[in-house]
Amino acid sequence: MMRKAALTALLALGSAGCVAGPPPQIDTPPPILPASFSYLPDAVEAGSLAALLPHDDAGFVALRDAALADAPSLGEAAARIERARAAARRARAERAPQLDLSASVETSRTNPGSLGASLPPAITIDPDRTSYGATLGARWETDLFGRLRAEQRAAAARLDAATADADAVRVALIADIASQVVDWRSLEARQAALSRDLDAADNLARLAASRTKAGLAPGIDAARAEAIAASSRSRLAALDGERANLVGRLVTLTARDAAWLVEQLVPGAGAQPLPAAPATLPSDLLTRRPDVAAAAARLAAADSDLAATAARRFPRLSLSATLGLLAFSPGQLFDDESLIGSLAAAIAAPLLDFGRISAEIDAAAADKKIAFQQYRAAVFDALGDAESGYRLVAASDARAFATADEAARLARVEALTATRVRAGLADLSAELEARRQADGATERAAIAHGEARRARLLLWLALGGS
Repeated sequence: MMRKAALTALLALGSAGCVAGPPPQIDTPPPILPASFSYLPDAVEAGSLAALLPHDDAGFVALRDAALADAPSLGEAAARIERARAAARRARAERAPQLDLSASVETSRTNPGSLGASLPPAITIDPDRTSYGATLGARWETDLFGRLRAEQRAAAARLDAATADADAVRVALIADIASQVVDWRSLEARQAALSRDLDAADNLARLAASRTKAGLAPGIDAARAEAIAASSRSRLAALDGERANLVGRLVTLTARDAAWLVEQLVPGAGAQPLPAAPATLPSDLLTRRPDVAAAAARLAAADSDLAATAARRFPRLSLSATLGLLAFSPGQLFDDESLIGSLAAAIAAPLLDFGRISAEIDAAAADKKIAFQQYRAAVFDALGDAESGYRLVAASDARAFATADEAARLARVEALTATRVRAGLADLSAELEARRQADGATERAAIAHGEARRARLLLWLALGGS
């Protein structure tokens, strides 16, 4: 009997590997990155990554803290982590033995005639019988070929991916809030600039009206001055619509009401100096970018899934044991004769599945190829974001400097022209032309400064945040 059992086990082991061939070897070489970024600042001028955020703005700090505490997007990401953690616990528990406890009471009735009519006269059979039992059972899969270990590694990798995804949500949320705050401060600077333009245009319109009334200037001068003032008023009125869009976006990001948000965004301290861009290396993106880390974790999960699927070609050996009590009256339940038990070992192996496992292996291999290409895409997306981020900082800084210089020069021309008009060396039309040219220059400088701050936020996000 033992020889037959051993022979059967050997046949199962020998045939199991023939169901499907070995899994394909899929190379996943690391992406080749350049040694440095093309627009990297000099090491002497480089700043820190954290300095790119407006940490000195109390409004940003308040909104960021509120969002990190109760933003719906972060709550969803946290729930995904909990789900992945539960799956990892389940995969780890699959490798441990399982214990089951059961208790039963069973009553049955038998037809005495089913035993025949030739029983001796002294022997009677009770047709009713009640049994009482309690059983403790244990079973364990030995995982000889590593299927359960591979599934546990895959679940752990997916937990890492969910954690990295949550970090990506956090970084994107902070960058989005910072962008809205920067735009809000830019609106404040634009409003101040347009208010100054409006005051200057109104003063010039009053001067032109008085000179026209005195017969010292033609009526067209007063009309031109009023048109310049009307242009400033229309641009001022348009700012409220932009401000409303910012408040709506912040409500979505922070899950707070609009009144509280506006209360936090008290007027700032004016334009702040632009921080220098940090000096980093392309290789830093592999560890700093959470989306790259998530893609790497999913690639590791796909590799473990392939190993687990390939292990299905081999036999599964399981051990089981039971220990229990069985009696036909409650008083006999704990007698020595009531003790029952069993030990068992079982082996199951695929013999002929007509290509099912082979198809599953091919599908798992394709999933790994997909995960690898997604990882490569994440890496080069990060590289492209960082390159464009550095270039955008350089371009926006140049524009901010140019618009600020333009505004300063036009303001000087306007002041000199006004002096000449007061001295009688030029007529009012020259001052009107100088005001027309200077009108909006300071607002354009404020817009350019805000875009330069926004460019730094995009660079912060491209480099992985902090």
